[in-house]
Amino acid sequence: MTQPMIIDTDTASDDAVALVLALRDDRVDVRAITVVSGNVPVAMGVQNALYTRELCRSRVPVHAGADRPLLRHHTFAHDVHGADGMGDIGLPLSGREPDPGHAIDVIIDLARRRPGELTLVTLGPLTNIALALRKAPDIAGLFRRVVMMAGTGDGTGNVTPTAEFNIYVDPEAADIVFRSGMPLEMVGWDVSRNDAALSPADAAELASVGPLGEFCVDIQRQLVEFCRSVTHIDGFDLPDPVTMAVAIDPTIAVRVDHRHVSIETTGAHTTGMTVVDNLGVTGRAPDVHVVRSVDRDRFIGLLHAACTD
Repeated sequence: MTQPMIIDTDTASDDAVALVLALRDDRVDVRAITVVSGNVPVAMGVQNALYTRELCRSRVPVHAGADRPLLRHHTFAHDVHGADGMGDIGLPLSGREPDPGHAIDVIIDLARRRPGELTLVTLGPLTNIALALRKAPDIAGLFRRVVMMAGTGDGTGNVTPTAEFNIYVDPEAADIVFRSGMPLEMVGWDVSRNDAALSPADAAELASVGPLGEFCVDIQRQLVEFCRSVTHIDGFDLPDPVTMAVAIDPTIAVRVDHRHVSIETTGAHTTGMTVVDNLGVTGRAPDVHVVRSVDRDRFIGLLHAACTD
C-alpha cells in the first residue's frame, strides 16, 4: 500500500532532492506539492518545484501558498542556495504555471477528504501550515504523521547560534504548529549535519548513477560554498532529503526521543530556537518525536535508488 503524502516546500536545492526522493519512490503517493516563501520567494519556489516535477516525469499538482511570514520581514537564503535557489547553474526556471488553488485550501481539503491517512512533510517555514490551522483548526487531528525539517535537537543553529533557518524565518507560525496537537516528528538540522552530509567523493558517486544524480549534485554548487565557509562541512549536507527519508521509511531513524518542544519567539539571542525539554523540567507532556540520528548508509542508498533510471 502506498503512503499518501502532501509536501510543503520552499523549493531550493536540497528541497528539490527531497522531491526527487518522494516522486521516484513507489511507496509514496504524493497528492500535492504546496509551496511557501522561505529559501526563496514563493514564485521562485513554485518554478523550482515545477522544474523538478518535470524532471521526475510527474504530474503531481503544485500549488502556490503564503508569500511572507505571519508577522516578520522575510529572510531569504540566496547566500545558501544561489540567486535562483538551485545553485545558479543555468537551469530554465521560468514560464511554468502552478496548478489552481491556494496551498492553504489544498492542505485543508485533502486533510478533510482523507482523515487519518495523510503524511504531511514540511521542508520550509511553517507559514502555510499555521495559516491552514487558523482557518480550519479541525485538521490538526486529521493527519497520520507530520514530519518536519525544523529546528535543531541539540541547540546548534545555522542562522543564529541557536536557530535553524525554517523556524527562524517564521517563529510565530512554528509556535502555532508546535502547540497544535498535530502528530509531530521533528528532524532537526543536527541530524543533517551529523548523518546526511555528502563528501566530495559521496557527491561524485551519486552524480555517476545517472542524470537525476547529476542534477541533485550540481544544484548544490552554492551550498558547497556555504558549507565550507559557514557550517564547516566537507561537501554539503541534505536536511530536506533526510527528512523525506524518515517520512518515507520511519525505520531509517535509529534514535527518536519523545519530548516537549517549545518555540522561542521573543528571546534577544534565541528567537527561533526549538527548546527541547530533555529532562522534563517543565512538567509538560511530551508532544514531539525528536529524531536524533538516522542510518546514514540507508539514507545514501535511498538517494541512489531514487536517482537511478
